[in-house]
Amino acid sequence: MDLIQISNLTSKTIGSKRTIRYTQSICPDCNMILDAEVFEREGKVFMTKTCPSHGECEELYFGSYEMYKKFSTYWMDGKGAQAPNVMVDKCACPTNCGLCTNHLSHSGLANIIVTNRCDLTCWYCFFYVKKGLEGAYLYEPSHEQVRAMMKTLKAEKPIAGNSIQITGGEPMLRDDLTELIKIMKEEGVDHVQLNTNGIKLALSPETMRQVRMSGVSNLYLSFDGVTARTNPKNHWEVPYTLESARKCGMTVVFVPTVIKSINDHELGGIIRFAQKNMDVVHAVNFQPVSLTGRMSKKEREKYRITIPDCIERIEEQTNGEISRDGWFPVPSCMPLTNVIEAFSKKPKYELSIHFACGAGTYVFEDVQTKKLTPLTSFVDIKGLLEYFEEKTEEIKSGSNRYWTMLEVIRKLNQFVDRSKQPYGLDLGRMFSSILLKQNFDSVGSWHVRSLFLGMMHFQDKYNEDLERLQRCDIHYLTPDLRIVPFCAFNVIPEWYRDRIQKKYSIPVEDWEKEHGQTLEAGLYRGIMRKGKPEAQMGCAMSEMHKAAAEAESNEEHRGVELRNGMAGA
Repeated sequence: MDLIQISNLTSKTIGSKRTIRYTQSICPDCNMILDAEVFEREGKVFMTKTCPSHGECEELYFGSYEMYKKFSTYWMDGKGAQAPNVMVDKCACPTNCGLCTNHLSHSGLANIIVTNRCDLTCWYCFFYVKKGLEGAYLYEPSHEQVRAMMKTLKAEKPIAGNSIQITGGEPMLRDDLTELIKIMKEEGVDHVQLNTNGIKLALSPETMRQVRMSGVSNLYLSFDGVTARTNPKNHWEVPYTLESARKCGMTVVFVPTVIKSINDHELGGIIRFAQKNMDVVHAVNFQPVSLTGRMSKKEREKYRITIPDCIERIEEQTNGEISRDGWFPVPSCMPLTNVIEAFSKKPKYELSIHFACGAGTYVFEDVQTKKLTPLTSFVDIKGLLEYFEEKTEEIKSGSNRYWTMLEVIRKLNQFVDRSKQPYGLDLGRMFSSILLKQNFDSVGSWHVRSLFLGMMHFQDKYNEDLERLQRCDIHYLTPDLRIVPFCAFNVIPEWYRDRIQKKYSIPVEDWEKEHGQTLEAGLYRGIMRKGKPEAQMGCAMSEMHKAAAEAESNEEHRGVELRNGMAGA
């Protein structure tokens, strides 16, 4: 493989700037591939690159050098794409993605866009069709195209893709969405996640039931804050979405887009609101905003926030309950994958993304105090992962894998402080089940009074790191039967997203004529917003929402309490 060559983390100091490594990036103006330097200054990590036509671009890369060093110790290569969709003689990343032979990660999560229509027009969203713009098009793949994309995903080797996120636009605007979900299940995809603002599901609990019955595993629910000011898109609707999810056994992941100076003061509040709804909300996945479009350096500094910045704010806003030390980068999961793979002698699903792409932790609620306890408070994570690596090497060196795994299982509890382990959780037993039986059903026990907290920072043209791109495991399926990494597909839309989708689209005017409705007719009019009378509420047909509307006037109904809880969380 002709990979981008990255130096070690050895440092060279030039004045106040300390070089960490070299990579490649792109010019934010012309997309020219440029050499880039990643360096430390005043405790933070930056990237700089210089285009011969457009000059130098310096950008904040990672808000904490100390956290960068900690996370970098988990840097691992994945198995890559052994059945590539794009054949290349020499790496030319990112000019021909899809996947190529130089890519180092299989599809951990594959996105499929089913429409570029949306019922909202959020200013920070990088993708929805806007009528009136020159060349505006409407993209909605056919059933046949969706089936072909599923077959392409399942044909991945050595690990077949098995997890889909349905996204948009707003997927719920597709009237035939349940039929598309059934096609995905028919093609052997086990996990189907729906990325949505939840508005249509709040308006109609029956629609929620239909989506659940068709095969959706969980909702990836947009949720940007606990006040109407920070989350105008669905502040009033989320309590109803959650209630509908409860009624049909649908689980929810909150997905806040984090923007500095806009909603970064409410990260702790978002976690607290998720904690109040842990029966249905199993995770919060924060996404520091990607800055799309041409922006001045001053504007970028106003809005730019990175993973360490978010983690530090969470520590502050939870009064230290969720400390910065409790977070680990996504590829820290690799040692567990490796030891299972060594034991089973079969390729296993792995999370081999770049250490700067994402982070996570688990927190557990104390039954009595209601405080949140991170996993790291009662488990020696670092020691456990090192032990898994040691035993993996023993098996690969010829040790009896059965005896080795029995030794692993016997020693697991030595890494767990049982006196601090939350009541009802037996981590040792759960790990034993995973290691011996490869039975991941037992992972469900994690979600008893627990939340997964994740962080995923997608790139943009200012901070694009091709070293990260080659390790991306969040991919997009396209109708031309390619699998394109997220941070190529959306970062360079003129090469990927817009160019590919426009080829398989129709003009907005043609779609309106064919469907007998305007694009604007699909916009949400805020019919569940505070102060609206019952007669104007689209949810009035639902008994649950009738009761909510009646009780709202008396300020006694649970819907009001939930909204007040959101505002004060």
